[in-house]
Amino acid sequence: MSGRNGILVVDKPAGWTSFDVIAKLRGILKTRKLGHSGTLDPMATGVLPVFAGNAARAVDMQPNHDKAYRARIRFGLSTDTGDVTGTVLETADCVVNEEMLQDALAGFLGPQMQTPPMYSAVKINGTPLYKLARQGKTVERTARPVTFYRLEVLEVLGCSEFEILVECSKGTYVRTLVEDVGKALGCPACLSGLRRIQAGVFDLSGSHTLEEIQKAADENRLDELFLPVETVFTHLEKLTVDEDTEKRLLNGAPTYRFYKKDGVYRAQGPSGFLGLVRVEGSVLKVDKLFVERA
Repeated sequence: MSGRNGILVVDKPAGWTSFDVIAKLRGILKTRKLGHSGTLDPMATGVLPVFAGNAARAVDMQPNHDKAYRARIRFGLSTDTGDVTGTVLETADCVVNEEMLQDALAGFLGPQMQTPPMYSAVKINGTPLYKLARQGKTVERTARPVTFYRLEVLEVLGCSEFEILVECSKGTYVRTLVEDVGKALGCPACLSGLRRIQAGVFDLSGSHTLEEIQKAADENRLDELFLPVETVFTHLEKLTVDEDTEKRLLNGAPTYRFYKKDGVYRAQGPSGFLGLVRVEGSVLKVDKLFVERA
């Protein structure tokens, strides 16, 4: 794959920040042109899509930002971070069974307003909340709309710990959900484990560990692991153009008398996937290219 353009779905290990993963991949892929979609906390594992080369332009263009997680919830404990890595704030002896938990989860289905936790990357006046939290500061945060599509108890891990399935919209904090569920049940609760199993169109089945990626690099077969950037845009109708039209698109020139229904398309030319194009009033023009202009 020339110039390493494409999407590499990483199975992020525990204890690594998303930036740590990017730093590691810069060394393996020998490029600095990398972006990632959907930050994961250090304790979390799972799907972290990394966009390399020209594909990095597509990070913010994904139509599907929904996420799915397997989350472990521990009752009887609350911490300042909302997970077991934080400083203990409260402990309690309380009994929660599977039926009680499932009933509580049902109350959070659908659209909700959720306040971001202090230990998050949300910025207030340019400063990430987690930096303020580490200084012992608490600031007022604005609640934001989120949606829970599916909440289900998967496994009973003990008398006070469960694994749940969470399918939700972009910007949702599972730690906050867990704390709110605890409040609904009158019992402190925190997150004891989190694994993202899906991020948009990407899931664990197409992910690779850092060890697998390093091995592929050592064996000179990294290209096998990359997905084309077009993967993000398969929901759009494909528009095949001829060589002359491709040249015009690569030069940023419109094509007139192009009789196609108005809308955005993913353009395919003789040289392969070009990017997104738009038809307006029988004029074809570039929306976003993912190859270099001529």
